Amino acid sequence: MAENTKWVVSGAPHIHGSDSVTKIMWGVVVALIPAFLVSVYFFGLQALVLTLVTVASCLLFEFLINKFFFKRPCCLGDGSAMITGLLLALNLPSNLPLWMAIVGSLVAIGVAKWAYGGLGSNPFNPALVGRVFLLISFPVAMTTWPLPHALFGGSTVTDAITGPTPLAIAKEALKTGQTPEQIMSELPAYSDMLFGNMAGSMGEISAIAILLGGIFMLCRRIITWHIPVAFLGSAFIFAGILWLADPTQFMDPVFHLLTGGIMLGAIFMATDMVTSPMTNKGKLIFGVGCGVLTILIRTFGAYPEGVSFAILIMNAFVPLINRGCTPKRFANAK
Repeated sequence: MAENTKWVVSGAPHIHGSDSVTKIMWGVVVALIPAFLVSVYFFGLQALVLTLVTVASCLLFEFLINKFFFKRPCCLGDGSAMITGLLLALNLPSNLPLWMAIVGSLVAIGVAKWAYGGLGSNPFNPALVGRVFLLISFPVAMTTWPLPHALFGGSTVTDAITGPTPLAIAKEALKTGQTPEQIMSELPAYSDMLFGNMAGSMGEISAIAILLGGIFMLCRRIITWHIPVAFLGSAFIFAGILWLADPTQFMDPVFHLLTGGIMLGAIFMATDMVTSPMTNKGKLIFGVGCGVLTILIRTFGAYPEGVSFAILIMNAFVPLINRGCTPKRFANAK
């Protein structure tokens, strides 16, 4: 063998398996189908059109940026842009003007993803970046929620029938001195919250649909239990501590789990493999941070919802968490 022969060793991991990026991404798409179908059932044609617009926009911007700026082969088949479009739609009110959804798609794909080099390089969840951008830029449109038609005995949803989410109702009512018991009498029952019969973003209304998708991903080993359990568990415990300390000032922990985007965030957004820690220990730390921050923002912050902000904040800590949780056998010798 020649002395100048060089051996090239690729980066870890070195274990061969049947999984691929494309297979995993399309698995997530399948897992999102129950939440999408529930949103269409409760919000009607608006939900379907908005989803088609965000998905088409994300695919278009992915193709254009990849082709004209990075000059790489077409990558639409990996499913990542479609997931971004689906998740962005599920984080929006179904009556959002379509041009705003297109702007959000451009920010998600162009700013949050390709500005850092594309799939695998982005530090922040693209769909959440798009949602937060729209929330800050267009707060009125992003907080005008259509009410599900089931609330009106099956009548058709119209643009005129809008109302606040349970989280927004509770936050404003607590400021006026109402007790949680009084607030709950004005809100949908927990059974309605469980199945999706309440105002909110398209994908956050039905805990059952989201849990079905989560179970599918766990069974297919697309995600692990660490982040969802740590996220939901820490949120439940922290909210429970506040509620036990003063049940006249804080909503109970079950209310927090069934309202807002906490289920969608814990199962589909925080578990994004690119923007979450690599080790199981790191995932637990990440999930706990997301859960505690969510309840802190919901309870003491200006916004009634805190899931998006909590996940993005913890995304920024992922490099630090990875460094602190690196197994010794992989640690720097220094």
